[in-house]
Amino acid sequence: MARDDVKQILDALQSPISDLETLLPLLARPLESIGLLQTQSQKYVSEKLPRGSLNIPKHLPVIQRALLQNILPSWDNALYEENALELADQFLCPTLPTPQNATRTALEAYGTILSAPFNDFSIRYLSQLARSYTIQTLFYCVFDSDPPNIAALRWEDCVRAVISVPTKVANFCGHEQPVPDNLQYDTYIAGLCSHTEDTIWRLSSPERTQALSYLLAKLVNIGVFPSTTPSSSLQLSFFAVCLPKIRQRADSPLYQIVWKQILDGLPSSTTLQSIFTSLFSSVHPIPPLDPGLPTRSLVKSEASLLRAVLGDLTPDNRDLWDVVLAVSQTRDFDEGRARVLACWVAFSTKDDTNSSPVETFLMQVLEMWSSPTHVKHSLLSRQRYITTLFLVLLSYSPSSANSLALSPTFISAVGTYIKHLDPAIRRCGMLVAEEVATLAGKNLDFGDWEGGDADRIWARSLRILIRERDIDVEDIQPPVGEQQESPKQDEPSSTKADHSTPATLRHAIRVESAVELDSDDDSVQGYASEEDSDRAPSPTPSELEEIEKDPTLNVGVKKIPKPVYLAQLGELVRSTSVGLKSAENDEPNKIEMALNSGEDLIRRKRNFGMELEENAVNLVYAFVGLQNSYELDDFSAKRQGIVTALVACCPRKSAPCIIEEFFKNQYSIDQRFVILTALALGARELASLPVPPPNVASSRISFPSKRLPPAMHQKLIAEGPVQALLTDISQAAIEKAKDDATSKASPSFTRERHLRLQKPARISVIDNPVTSNPRSETLHTASPGYGPPAAKFTDIAAEYFICPLINQFWIFFRDEQTREERLSRHSDPLYRYRGSATGLVLNPIVLAQFISTLVVLVHAGRNAPQWLALIAPDSLELAITLGTRPVSQADDEDEDIDPTLKTEWGQATTSKDKEASLLTVSLELALTVLDGCLDLDGGRSLGLEHTRLALSAGEWAGNLLSWLERGLRVAGGGTQEARLKRGAAGVMLKVQEISERWGRSMIDV
Repeated sequence: MARDDVKQILDALQSPISDLETLLPLLARPLESIGLLQTQSQKYVSEKLPRGSLNIPKHLPVIQRALLQNILPSWDNALYEENALELADQFLCPTLPTPQNATRTALEAYGTILSAPFNDFSIRYLSQLARSYTIQTLFYCVFDSDPPNIAALRWEDCVRAVISVPTKVANFCGHEQPVPDNLQYDTYIAGLCSHTEDTIWRLSSPERTQALSYLLAKLVNIGVFPSTTPSSSLQLSFFAVCLPKIRQRADSPLYQIVWKQILDGLPSSTTLQSIFTSLFSSVHPIPPLDPGLPTRSLVKSEASLLRAVLGDLTPDNRDLWDVVLAVSQTRDFDEGRARVLACWVAFSTKDDTNSSPVETFLMQVLEMWSSPTHVKHSLLSRQRYITTLFLVLLSYSPSSANSLALSPTFISAVGTYIKHLDPAIRRCGMLVAEEVATLAGKNLDFGDWEGGDADRIWARSLRILIRERDIDVEDIQPPVGEQQESPKQDEPSSTKADHSTPATLRHAIRVESAVELDSDDDSVQGYASEEDSDRAPSPTPSELEEIEKDPTLNVGVKKIPKPVYLAQLGELVRSTSVGLKSAENDEPNKIEMALNSGEDLIRRKRNFGMELEENAVNLVYAFVGLQNSYELDDFSAKRQGIVTALVACCPRKSAPCIIEEFFKNQYSIDQRFVILTALALGARELASLPVPPPNVASSRISFPSKRLPPAMHQKLIAEGPVQALLTDISQAAIEKAKDDATSKASPSFTRERHLRLQKPARISVIDNPVTSNPRSETLHTASPGYGPPAAKFTDIAAEYFICPLINQFWIFFRDEQTREERLSRHSDPLYRYRGSATGLVLNPIVLAQFISTLVVLVHAGRNAPQWLALIAPDSLELAITLGTRPVSQADDEDEDIDPTLKTEWGQATTSKDKEASLLTVSLELALTVLDGCLDLDGGRSLGLEHTRLALSAGEWAGNLLSWLERGLRVAGGGTQEARLKRGAAGVMLKVQEISERWGRSMIDV
């Protein structure tokens, strides 16, 4: 009958309810049966349920879910007006007239609320539950009311529910409604940690520690045991919340036993490692090398804390031993924590004779300290930490020095340290070797310990520290604030540390000065001064530092920030504050910052949105026109790298822009060389071809007797990267022509030549023909580490590089010829307009560099689809024109040319000003074009479709070679003459090969 009544109540609560008079008895009768009905609500019970008829775990979740989803959303206001809302509250967050049933009801309410869909009532009752029923209350309820096997399962459900509360509340509230203060994640988890520690403190039955092990494991999983000390109050840490209470309770033997059993019951060593790392990182900061009694007492107290929470560190406690070894040898701690760790190991020693834990731990540290990987690759901070741990452990077990001194591992490690290139790390090994030798009764002194540099001071301070042991000091327990401030209070005024050095070294300097300085040493005494002197005292270093940082005295001094965006990079180069004094002062720093960070920033912006395309043109204008007005270091190299990066990373915008700028009259020769070099190197990079490093110096001197002053000589003798590439390209083409010509010789001659010159066949690496000469050893791949090229050069060579460069040149050349012809008709010959150096474009030096750049571009783009149809004939036409036609009418007015040669050579090419370098690069351009045509289609397109060009090139090269053989001197000869002859011969061979292949099909011209 009782079961039927309960079932009817449950069915009624889950069904629509018509009026309040029906609802109130349905809520009051179940509460009365479990003893949770308040006195003022007894009037709603007309018929009581039998005691025990309502099963809390079985029936209450049904009623609680009905309240949250059906009843409260509809009847909340009515219950409030009737002053009967406490009936619903007793189901979801009861008060304590019957404490046991109230806690069990609250435990069921946690599960019901978190499993049902959330609404505003869920948040309200979770906030009340978190305030009234903590994890400690729920813990005792579970284990006091249920059998052990059932209690363990219910406890796991309880822990999962309690830990998930703040996350689910935050997910429901989001940004739309505020989260209650006590359900904020940091506040809730901090309270959970505090109540967990209270539970551990009040635990009277050690057999329940397994439940707390499960709770700690869950807390580890949600990250409340961080491996580093929290840097702000927003970062959660169990020990940051609970460590003050743990320190007060650490002396209780039962408390220590409970902690040990909890840690022994953890499910995995990873969980134990997280707890140990968090605790070890949370101990008080220790002044690393301070030998004072307060600091030694602090070290001892922190080691006692580790012992109280974690237990003795002995090899018998295998899990803890392995965890501590792993953490201490893989994490980077300071020397202060090394002292705490060594003192904790020493606490585990039963008496002075049994030093097994210390010796065993010392041998483990020796394995790490002597590891070649550690010696060669560890940072100095880690080297000092391991060395300090080793020597402090050795001070607790001095008898171990005898075995160490004879250990092959130790002796080999000392040798490895001594061979280290860093003197600071080298002294770590020397210090350990001397201390081990001293304790073993040997005499070893490397010397070189005196001096004021940091590593010597650190070594001397560590020697002072290990003269005594931290564990032997008497307990001194000053307040924590005094412990942390004592090093500053004890610092002697006669020794001031440099504020730019780390705190560890400043403290080491103070320790050394306090211990080693002799009061009778006259060298440390100041000058005598009168007590009544009116002279103001000299400022201390700290006062000087404050004066230096005073913003009222630092007017106009501003640090230039490193640019993050390309627009900021452009603003650094083109300042808008010209005329202001502060801007003038900052201008060199801005330009230097732009040069230092420009290339890297541009390359990192490659393929990263549209930022580079939007700013590329402005950056080209800014850096091409930039002058070294402030004589900055490496200005030319850095500017060249930036302009090259612009061409390589944004070729479709930068290349046409930079080509247009080249033909303007506002740039110097140096700036035009920057433009041409950027085009050549950028094209090579886009084509994934190697480029030479900048400024490849040449030691060859044409005329040693006419050497310029050293500075000018070094500036002009340097061979640029474009010339290096040109030499490699032309040399490869000429060698190929020679090989082809040799292969066509008579068989007997070829066989004899092979017998004389050919080496035996061997396994070898096939070299790239362009880079298989000694000059190419310096080639390297451009822009490593910045990803793939912005575009394939073969796709953009004709449209954005080669054709625009050739077309712009013809337009410029036509305009200059027209202007010269128009102005020379009515002018006196003395003041006649001459166009050979107009805008420094048709100057032989610039023009030779221009053609050299075109050679590099044509060679890099030889696989482009338009190469045979457009690039090859246009480039060959340009080479023949510049090699046979004067760039100015003034070239025809020379009177000192042999008339016979002038008649034979032709009026167009009799000028002595036709520089040998210009002729050479023109021939090399023709050679590159012809070689490419032969490689791609055997010269078919050039021989059949552009027959006149091919034959003209051969005639030009043949005539020039014959004149050179007859003794013709070309202006600017010297070493250029050898290249000139070689280039002419190469062109002749290439044209001859094309004629032999397609001679019968060529149109008769």
